[in-house]
Amino acid sequence: MADLTRRSLVKWGAGGAALQAASCVISRPARAATRLRVLTYFFAEPSQGGLFQAAATGLYEKAGLDVEVKQGGPQINGLQLLAGGDADVVMTSGIAVLNSRDRNVPLVAIAAPLQFDLQCLVTRRDIPSIAALKGHKILVTAGGQGGYWLWLKQRFGFTDDQLGPYTGNFQPFVQDPTMALGGIVTSEPYRIQQAGIEPKTFLLANDGYPPYGGPLVAMESTVASRRDEMARFVRATMMGWRDFMLHPEPGLRMIQEMNPQADDGWMAYSVAKQRELRVVTGGDAETMGIGTMTEARWGQLATFMTDVKLIKPTTDWRAAFTTEFVRDLKI
Repeated sequence: MADLTRRSLVKWGAGGAALQAASCVISRPARAATRLRVLTYFFAEPSQGGLFQAAATGLYEKAGLDVEVKQGGPQINGLQLLAGGDADVVMTSGIAVLNSRDRNVPLVAIAAPLQFDLQCLVTRRDIPSIAALKGHKILVTAGGQGGYWLWLKQRFGFTDDQLGPYTGNFQPFVQDPTMALGGIVTSEPYRIQQAGIEPKTFLLANDGYPPYGGPLVAMESTVASRRDEMARFVRATMMGWRDFMLHPEPGLRMIQEMNPQADDGWMAYSVAKQRELRVVTGGDAETMGIGTMTEARWGQLATFMTDVKLIKPTTDWRAAFTTEFVRDLKI
């Protein structure tokens, strides 16, 4: 996801409880052969469901892996932990991957479980399209202003005087029917519905927003030295995603155990929305299998990021991913 700082502690309730939840860890099998430390991009939620499903149903253990899954949070820099050797695999955003390569951080995306970024714009029902929002105030997080907002400006001609701050508090949107709000398609629309507003949602990917959602990344050195383990991890995780889309209950129980703020209604909505939009099984995954990636898609992202000066034209974006572990899976 392009905007990994999208939610604040305000949205998730008491800050202390949220941070305490962020430190929870899934119990590991006692006799698994090889340890891998995996970090999600935010608090545990259904958009990370394949990881939890694979852990909950023993897929990692069957693959000979001792996988420790930790949840991230707003004060946890996953890529910093990865580069520092405190995590082996991190779920992050496509934009963050290329930004890191631009700064000469040698990380590599090994799979893309979500074929589309979940970033969306939320409006009232009378707005016919994203293009119709030109001139409207749009609430965007600080992280989003350095990511998808640049794409919106490029694609639709939006201007910075339309920007308003989004800190996780959507009450200004509730109070002003002319506003739009940047959020995550599996989260903000549900929360806004609960506040009594019937929203309209525009998934940016439907208008060409290029990033993959939540690619799994490792350091180049890890990929080079632990290829067999990476292959087994990717296969078990994509099987977890396949099973989560069909029968998510084991993964959801583990998510709620780690993140008690994840209520039943929201989790059901999130799973239903992922199924509806086919974020796991659609796109290239329909013919090439869950987790697949292509040079063409990464190239589209690199072109956008170069055009808006997020990365240099000389950045070796092709080194930022490998299809080695996904091209023959066909899961």
